[in-house]
Amino acid sequence: MRKTLLLRAAAALVTIGVAAIAAFAIDVAVGLRAHARYSGTISGLELHRPVSILRDARGVPHIGASDEHDLFFAQGYVEASDRLFQMDLQRRFIEGTLAEVFGKAALDSDRTERAVPVRAIVLAQWQGLDARSRAMLQAFSAGANAAMQREPLPVEFHILAYRPQPWRPYDTLAIGMAEVLDLIDDWNDVAGRDAAFRKGGMGLLDALYPLSDPCYDAPVTSGLNGIGPGKPCRLRAPLPSILAHRRAPVGSNEWAAGAARSATGRALLANDPHLGLSIPGVWYMADLRAPGFHAAGVTLAGVPTILLGHNERIAWGMTDATVASLSVFEPPARLDANGWRTETFAVRFGGRVTQRYYSTPSAFGVTTDGGRFVLVRWRAYERPSFAGTTFYDLDRARSIDDALRALQRYEGPAHNFAVADTSGRVAYAMAGPVPNDPLWARRFHPAADVSRSYEPLPWSTMPKVAPSRDAVVWTANNRVYGNGYAYRLSPQFSPPYRAYRIAALLRAQSKYDVDYFARMQMDALSLPELELARAAAPQFRQSDPALADALTQWNGAMTGDSQAATAVAGLRAQLTGGHKLRMPSVLADVAQGAELHAPAWPAERWDVAGAVPVQHKLSLLGIEFLNGATLPGYGDDYTVHVQYRGYSQSFRAVWDVGNWDAGGMTLPQGESGEPGSNHYTDQAAAWIAGRLLPLPFSDSAVQRTAVDREMLTP
Repeated sequence: MRKTLLLRAAAALVTIGVAAIAAFAIDVAVGLRAHARYSGTISGLELHRPVSILRDARGVPHIGASDEHDLFFAQGYVEASDRLFQMDLQRRFIEGTLAEVFGKAALDSDRTERAVPVRAIVLAQWQGLDARSRAMLQAFSAGANAAMQREPLPVEFHILAYRPQPWRPYDTLAIGMAEVLDLIDDWNDVAGRDAAFRKGGMGLLDALYPLSDPCYDAPVTSGLNGIGPGKPCRLRAPLPSILAHRRAPVGSNEWAAGAARSATGRALLANDPHLGLSIPGVWYMADLRAPGFHAAGVTLAGVPTILLGHNERIAWGMTDATVASLSVFEPPARLDANGWRTETFAVRFGGRVTQRYYSTPSAFGVTTDGGRFVLVRWRAYERPSFAGTTFYDLDRARSIDDALRALQRYEGPAHNFAVADTSGRVAYAMAGPVPNDPLWARRFHPAADVSRSYEPLPWSTMPKVAPSRDAVVWTANNRVYGNGYAYRLSPQFSPPYRAYRIAALLRAQSKYDVDYFARMQMDALSLPELELARAAAPQFRQSDPALADALTQWNGAMTGDSQAATAVAGLRAQLTGGHKLRMPSVLADVAQGAELHAPAWPAERWDVAGAVPVQHKLSLLGIEFLNGATLPGYGDDYTVHVQYRGYSQSFRAVWDVGNWDAGGMTLPQGESGEPGSNHYTDQAAAWIAGRLLPLPFSDSAVQRTAVDREMLTP
């Protein structure tokens, strides 16, 4: 009898288990097919008047509202409809609450993120907001929450079996901080340079961390005729300087030309920021229209306004300035006992964990990757400010002069801005606080300096190019100033190879058009790899003459059909152990007789060998079916067309300023973050081919290209 009961109980448990698995599978399958509604009417919303949302063939929303409250409410609605999981994951990452969903495996990430007092920073930002910015964030949050209630829950929530919490204005501020922390040169970077200084003084520090490569410098403030030394040369820097740098190359490109240099008779502007490559992508496209407000381009998922793009009168682009952002100090012998705080982490399937952190009103403590405890002074912490106000002002600017006044007030991480307007003028300015710290983040300050405050450089001293119809401007995270500038600004700028190539392509043409700028964005010439091929070829003259000939004859283009590109990439990996480089100092090692092993020849084509998968964040858990379309190998770390595993151009845009329906903007995958949508990867083919897709802006173009029509109503 007992045995029979046990068998029945076991059978019941198996049945329940099978049913649970089946229910989970059905739930996920339903989630995979679901996506946001693109047509019809959604009523009962916190709106003053109806809002029109027209989506074009790519699913890009063109929002028309009667006032800004309704505009930003609708923007929150469409962003949460298309990108809710991405928004939720990003806020969890920066706020250090991933372990609540992913369990113990995410605890180390949470501990690292909580070391920076992001919660205190964004709370201070919120408290300091002006009424207009506060109302904008509240309207956006209300729209996002309305979408959570009315649209299908994205499949990732079904897979992970949790529901997102309501969106708060605080969360938008936190997402902004995530991008800030991703771009700044942080305490771990300073630690590597400090170690070099302690080992060999300024001589070793200068040798291991040169400011730039003078052979390829292309400072925008010197003009097109000021690029390069005018003859071949090589920077002799030892390989350890490269291997000591823990971060992959930071990158973004922008350039612009005034109407006097344009075949269209209007100014032209190109921008392609380089960020982490994943699906969904970093950027979300939108076209926003209300009385007194009309702007189009991209924003971050979870953030209102347009961050990069254009309005009716101006276009703007942006690249990271790669300058010093903060000051790092050795801790004093005695820390303030009141500075310690305890953070509690909720761990899914694992209870709660606590950890202590240190902060005072002027500094916070962090432990570097090498285990050193240091104090950090950072303006974003000491004087928190909402950088989104500047982008709102850019969205409404009527001229370059308005834009420059807005940038003068910009409090985000320092960036290079190129601006063009319908008068045909273009300009360049570095904006954002750069502390006038005499060490420029090259090493740690002694503990005695921790009470010192290094105020930002005045706006009048920042690098600029004045507005002009004749101007040509460009930046690519390189050293933007020429000889004689008064400040260092950076511990080490990004390598100047992209900037040099951009300037060379601009110098090669007397007049430009949209097509020429678009072709520039696809340029795959790698200057350091070309030099490496020439330097390495003699080693193989006897052992593999066919390889030697191929290296000698190669033109340096990392194009998909190139076999030599694959061979050179193999040589680079040998010399660096697979590390990403910031300078091509391996040439010194080759010249000094470093032994190289011949890569297989003939090699695979680069489009195969250098192919880059576009992965979803859940691929880290072995969930591959959410991944995007793989990008064929094309370009590398140092080409204008930046692309390598996990990193690439994050959008490409070219604007014919004033003729806004021309030019265009393309994403690497698609607008939607939901695999059930037709817009999950629908831009990938155009991206690979280098085609710019128009972003309709005029009322006639928006109406003509509308595929789906939706109304949000009170």
